Amino acid sequence: MSKITIIGSGNIGFSLAKGLVKSDMYEAEDIILTRRNLASLSEEVAFGFGVSADNSEAIKGAEIVVLAVLPQQIKRVMEDIAPTVLPHQVIVSVASGVSCHDVKEILGHDKIVVRAMPNTAIAIGQSMTCIATENASDEAVNKVEKLFEAVGSVIVINEDLMTAATALCACGIAFFLRAIRAASQGGVEIGFHAHDALKMAIQTAKGAADLLLQTHSHPESEIDKVTSPKGCTIAGLNEMEHNGLSSAFIKGIKLSAKKAGGLYNE
Repeated sequence: MSKITIIGSGNIGFSLAKGLVKSDMYEAEDIILTRRNLASLSEEVAFGFGVSADNSEAIKGAEIVVLAVLPQQIKRVMEDIAPTVLPHQVIVSVASGVSCHDVKEILGHDKIVVRAMPNTAIAIGQSMTCIATENASDEAVNKVEKLFEAVGSVIVINEDLMTAATALCACGIAFFLRAIRAASQGGVEIGFHAHDALKMAIQTAKGAADLLLQTHSHPESEIDKVTSPKGCTIAGLNEMEHNGLSSAFIKGIKLSAKKAGGLYNE
């Protein structure tokens, strides 16, 4: 398989590279990772990846080029590589709020561009990645889909929903982590040591998610199974709802989506 170049080897880029090797899609030597400071790529070198501080040189010969940089940095990076990008290369942008049109405005409208929005669970191969494009071929989208299936689940959506996907899936990791943290604090207040309460909250959250994934059930149907008349579960749930649990979650997701849409222009 032709090589892949990942520009920006932070958490997302490096995790993707490791996932691709672990899934046997690529050998480490077929992947080039770039960063401005080569001295900070020692871990990547130890894994056997190619490394480079020259983005334009690094993308030569690559079938797929992943732009794994912050939205505030991507314009400079694209201007750097624009003279080198070829029409057959698949450009994958993981920058929040940067449309395929934005990318083509700098790299050229003849280029193949696909957007991908993974989350930080990519580090353990459990990302929820959303993929979208303006007009790339099914073949190009399938290539990108296979990349991210190596590090979790993938769904292909319309591009006008990518900002919303950022809020629900990428920012959403933090929302669910905060919910777990809150549950563990509640556990301490009712008598458990902090480390025990956290372990119990984490496993309970994991069990709830796996229950839905494996049974394809709706959350409310599973909630019904643990809420008996005049019981302790419904009492706790209703108290949380009276204090705005669902409303706060929904409002937070909506505000994150609004914020994500403007990152490129900041």
